[in-house]
Amino acid sequence: MPIPASQPLPPSADSAEDRTGEAVIDRLVEANQRYAADFTDPGMDARPVRKVAVVSCMDARIDLHAALGLELGDCHTIRNAGGVVTDDIIRSLTISQRALGTRSVVLIHHTGCGLLSLTEDFRHDLAAEVGQRPTWAVEAFKDLDEDVRQSMQRVRTSPFLLHTDDVRGFVFDVKTGLLREIVPEV
Repeated sequence: MPIPASQPLPPSADSAEDRTGEAVIDRLVEANQRYAADFTDPGMDARPVRKVAVVSCMDARIDLHAALGLELGDCHTIRNAGGVVTDDIIRSLTISQRALGTRSVVLIHHTGCGLLSLTEDFRHDLAAEVGQRPTWAVEAFKDLDEDVRQSMQRVRTSPFLLHTDDVRGFVFDVKTGLLREIVPEV
C-alpha cells in the first residue's frame, strides 16, 4: 500500500527523544568526538583502491562494506532511494570515473524496498501538500529485476562515462544477506 507524502512512518520505541532530530544528531556528534579522539589519518588517497563504484539503496538494513567484503578506501559508495540510476547518480559516477579512476560499477537493489510500494502519486501528493511540484521523479518500480536492468542500461549508455563495459547488477536479499545477480537483456 502506498505511503502518502504527508503520512509519517510509525514511531520507533524511542521516538519521543528523536522526533525533532536533535537528540539523535547530538548522539551522532558525541560518537564522532569519541571516534576522533583515537583517529589517525589512514594516509589514503580519494581514489578507490579497487577502482569500483557501488550504487545502492539508502536502506539502513544494508551494510555494503560488510556484505561485499570491502574495507575503507576500497570503493566509492553512492546511495539513494532505491539505488536507482538517476541524473545525480550519473553525475557521481562520472566524477568517480573521470576524476578518481574507477572502472567498474556495481548496482544493488534489494528485497523489501520502499520504492516497490510507491508511485508517482507520492510526488503529486507532495506537490499538493507543500504547494510546489518537486523537480525530481520518484523513480518507483514494481519489478526489482527489471529496474536493475534499466539502471544497468542507463549506466551503459551514458555518454559521460568512460567505462561502461564492467557494469553488473544485483538484488540483495535483506533476509539472507545474499546477492542475486541480474542478467542484462541483450
